[in-house]
Amino acid sequence: MTSAALRAVGARTFRSLRIRNYRLFFIGQLISVTGTWMQTVAQSWLVLNLTGSGVDLGITVALQFLPMLLFGMWGGLLADRSDKRRLLVTMQVAGALLALVLFALVASDLVELWMVYVMAFLLGGVQMIDMPTRHAFVVELVGPDELPNAIGLNSAMFNAGRIIGPAAAGVTIATLGLAPAFLANAISYLAVIAALMGMRTDELHRGAPAERKRGEVRAGLRYVWGDPTLRLTLFLVAVLGLFGFNFIVVLPLLAKFTFAGGAGLYSLFTALMSVGSLTGALFAASRSAPSRRLLLGAGMAFGMLLMATAVAPTAWLTCVLLLLVGLAVMLFLATANTTLQLNSDPAMRGRVMALYGLLFLGSTPVGGPLLGWISEEWGPRVGLGLGGALSLAAAAAAASRIHIRRRARASGGAGADEATGVIVAA
Repeated sequence: MTSAALRAVGARTFRSLRIRNYRLFFIGQLISVTGTWMQTVAQSWLVLNLTGSGVDLGITVALQFLPMLLFGMWGGLLADRSDKRRLLVTMQVAGALLALVLFALVASDLVELWMVYVMAFLLGGVQMIDMPTRHAFVVELVGPDELPNAIGLNSAMFNAGRIIGPAAAGVTIATLGLAPAFLANAISYLAVIAALMGMRTDELHRGAPAERKRGEVRAGLRYVWGDPTLRLTLFLVAVLGLFGFNFIVVLPLLAKFTFAGGAGLYSLFTALMSVGSLTGALFAASRSAPSRRLLLGAGMAFGMLLMATAVAPTAWLTCVLLLLVGLAVMLFLATANTTLQLNSDPAMRGRVMALYGLLFLGSTPVGGPLLGWISEEWGPRVGLGLGGALSLAAAAAAASRIHIRRRARASGGAGADEATGVIVAA
């Protein structure tokens, strides 16, 4: 490829960064995500140090995502009704305060398992509002034409943080201990607050807020169920989120008990997955529209790669496979995210993305303890393999259903009216 062609690809891939408000958002989020992943690694290792139990680790993760499961749709409704920029500032302040409390507890050596449980649940309450608001805010930053690119870049930014954060956490924990990792996360929230406060509000692409009336959560659910594109995409997100995306539970167990490693190996696993995810995110950012073939193909590839990782005999082969797992994960998530946002009414977007978060993250309170228990009873390999098999089965079932609808459409039979509504492009 010539240098001119490379420059053209780069300009296409990073074009949303030309927008000032989005550029500020991107930089602030990159710093904050790095801090968040430092805390994620530190929290997992803290629980293992306190109890050594995979079930306790699964419970901690479940509590962090339980608010999303219970109240996620109300978080999305709040995003639809509110000034998203101001709401995001409030959530960053709350997240920083919680990280400071954890730092104080760990630094003073007063921390107990129940305290970690409480803090994880409270952080989940912040994420319940922050996640749908942040996703729905992206279209206000760049407008609908640049949304696919911005979502791809957001995914790339998130995974750059996943590369830097665990690596920084591994070094910090090994040299300074656990407490500074929580302090670093608290400080990182300041970057997002500064970015949000520095935006030019007259350049935001704001839509009309949702009406304040009864039954708006049920209206959001009916809206999603009535759209075959949204319904199928969220089905895949639900199954893969429930059974396949519990790496925060399985990877520390795989590092510690299968390969007899420490925090450094766990951080390496997480960082390598993030390298793969970063590659997948940049590829997604270079595309102009989401694709049905890419969504289903990435889902199937994810399931098969997870099953391969489950039987990998060495830590080094596991590292290689996790690179590919990360790539498949991000291709799937970026395509699903873009599909949902482009096919959502602006007044419903917060609730649609809340449902996305509920099914992707909110399923963790069920999948986390379940896979933690399976991994503890039969080993982390079984937990990984089961998640991969179920993810593959879901993607294959969705592909089969689409094929049946295509055949029905071709013959003019039943279901032909829905066949055109599945994903925005072939």
